[in-house]
Amino acid sequence: MNHLKLIIQREYLSKLRNKAFIIMTFLSPMFMVALVSAIFYLTQMNKADVKVISVLDDTGVFANQLSSSESLKYILLNDMSLKDAQSLSKAQENLGLLYFPKEESIKSVAEHIKFYSESSPSVQLIADLENEVQSILTEENLKSQGYDLNKIERLRLNVNFNQETYSGEKNSKIDNIVKLIFGGGVGYLLFMFIIIYGNMIMRSVIEEKTSRVIEIIISSVKPFQLMFGKIIGTTLAGITQFVIWIFLGYVLITILSVFTGVTPTMVNSDAVSQGLNAVANQNNPATLIFESVLKLPLLNLAVTFILFFIGGYLTYSALYAAVGASVDNETDTQQFVFPILIPLILSVYVGFFTVIDDPHGQISTIFSFIPFTSPVVMLMRIPFGVPIWQQIVSLLILYVTFVFMVWVGAKVYRVGILMYGKKPTFKEIYKWLKY
Repeated sequence: MNHLKLIIQREYLSKLRNKAFIIMTFLSPMFMVALVSAIFYLTQMNKADVKVISVLDDTGVFANQLSSSESLKYILLNDMSLKDAQSLSKAQENLGLLYFPKEESIKSVAEHIKFYSESSPSVQLIADLENEVQSILTEENLKSQGYDLNKIERLRLNVNFNQETYSGEKNSKIDNIVKLIFGGGVGYLLFMFIIIYGNMIMRSVIEEKTSRVIEIIISSVKPFQLMFGKIIGTTLAGITQFVIWIFLGYVLITILSVFTGVTPTMVNSDAVSQGLNAVANQNNPATLIFESVLKLPLLNLAVTFILFFIGGYLTYSALYAAVGASVDNETDTQQFVFPILIPLILSVYVGFFTVIDDPHGQISTIFSFIPFTSPVVMLMRIPFGVPIWQQIVSLLILYVTFVFMVWVGAKVYRVGILMYGKKPTFKEIYKWLKY
């Protein structure tokens, strides 16, 4: 046990003193903040560019109803042929030409409207244009049929369900958005942590093996203690780095907001803002979001995140350490790392495409019990309300698997750590388990 403590201490301190580790610890938050700032700046520049669309309306009815905005401007072309309008729009380097042909009926006009452009416009732009033109044509069609638009508008009813559980707990659409963000965030965070620091453990084992330092260490320390010590030491170093990232990221964002006047709450996509406003109605969206966060099982999320993080990370770390012990260089690890990554990638896929759609469905439930996918999938399900017994069963299965994987990893590590000059196969590694 004393050896294990020394190994953990040595591994932890060696990581903290590593120049590359120190540089990335302080530069990574700067790169991330700079990247987010650049994306936000470019997005704002893109929005600042006014898109100009020429409009030729042979009907003389619809073009005047198109309303320009800060980012989109319509220029009406009158008494001009289609060919001349195309030439003029192209010469002025406008985004495109919207053409309303003269037809016998409004329905026929709707079927023959064309948009001409030099290159393919964005899907979102075309969708926005179609929605605006559709609204105009619909109103004109209703007018032509003798309907009173003001009366129709007065009779229009907006429906927004008041959602409530059988036990009487109220919830809303915004609650589901917050649950998706929290569940997806913690699941993806665990996914990235396993990959980044699992690879760090693997590289550490390979470095010591190729430098032959391992031959000296193994003479006085059991292979299991060495492997477990490296896993714990690297984990502590990773947690230290992660805490520093959070602190530096917060400081940098605060400094950036002071100089630019941009706060994190201002960086919202139009779609999200519109969705929140629609859900919020006359209420303050920020207040509704805060209330939704408070409704989450925060204590449950915090406890299960720690437990699933420890179990999932240590399970995969044992496999990464075994892979590192089996090869002589990082190039040879690819054939062994890929099978490890498959369940991780699958867990993210199931989480984002199945849990979001149906958090309590059969697929979501099954994958939240499979130990190689449960750390990610179960964490994404918990915000939607998962029975405690399911969480306990999933954790028990995960930790039993962790003990088994450590045993498997130690068997491979014990033999592979002293093997040089030969690329092992899966068949040979299977033989090592019998030694």
